[in-house]
Amino acid sequence: MVQAVGAGIIIPLMMTVIVYLYPPEKRGTIMGNVGFAIIFAPAIAPTIAGFILEYLSWRWLFNIMIPFVTLIIIIASKYLVNVAETSSKEKLDIVSVICSTVGFGFVLFGFSSAGSRGWDDLIVITSIVGGLLVTILFCHRQIKATEPLLNLNVFKFKIFTMTTVVNIAITILMYADLILLPIYLQDGRGFTALEAGLLLFPGAIINATHSPVAGKLFDKYGAKPLFILGTGLIAISMYAVIELSPETTTAYILVRTILLRIGLAFITMPLNTAALNALPRELASHGSAINNTIRQLAGAIGTAVIMTIYSIQLLNVSLESTTGYSSAASNTYFYMFVISIIVFIITWFTPKKTS
Repeated sequence: MVQAVGAGIIIPLMMTVIVYLYPPEKRGTIMGNVGFAIIFAPAIAPTIAGFILEYLSWRWLFNIMIPFVTLIIIIASKYLVNVAETSSKEKLDIVSVICSTVGFGFVLFGFSSAGSRGWDDLIVITSIVGGLLVTILFCHRQIKATEPLLNLNVFKFKIFTMTTVVNIAITILMYADLILLPIYLQDGRGFTALEAGLLLFPGAIINATHSPVAGKLFDKYGAKPLFILGTGLIAISMYAVIELSPETTTAYILVRTILLRIGLAFITMPLNTAALNALPRELASHGSAINNTIRQLAGAIGTAVIMTIYSIQLLNVSLESTTGYSSAASNTYFYMFVISIIVFIITWFTPKKTS
């Protein structure tokens, strides 16, 4: 929870700083460069984690971060400065903070617990329903407030709303694949954690290196062609694994994963750029915060739903051979393919001008 508080502050604040420092016509390139770090770091995590789990204690997953965090604090203390005007008159709405924490927290807890407890579990149902009710109260308070904690007026801007919908779907697909594919490789194909991580590593490298390219293309051609290209590649990559079998080669899965990662590179950061470019500067911080909140919700909820589908599929097949695991993964990827097709269709309605 402490770690989550830090991430909840840093990530949306970073996006806001970019909006304040750079004009719209340059934000694509800057976001692309920033995306190199944002995409590369979590993408190589399975490989590094696999190595640590194979040869070291799991505690090193956390210990290894201490020197990096210490260095970042020192550098930030020396070089970071405020880029916007501050005001001592601003008051924090404690009631809204409590409502958002309780509402979003219970929704996330409910969905993340569904995979282990089941969707008919009383705790799961109570958490989700209770969280949604508190979240509705939170949204109502924001609409009525003169100085809302989160200004929901950002959804009055069509481009922001559309990119938010696409962002939800892309986040679901990205996080679900990051979890589902390694599980299938380890349980169904006998891969070690390190071997599964190494299979994902080339895609991670390509994903990160293509992010700056996507940023420059965004500034030159706009969002629509990148959205279509990115979602198209994602849809193809999902289609490529709806008929997995024990005979499916490692090379095939590797190429498919690289294709997925190229698609994600062409849409992940351009989505954020298009969303923030659509807003006036005074709403940028609210848009960034809402984007981050929705991504976290989509990642947790989407992963829970996809893994529940995978678990149900496993109950219906024989697990005595790799065929059962392949069938379960294929059926799950079919649902993800349907989501990718819907998103691909939505992106065709993106206006050519997004700012």
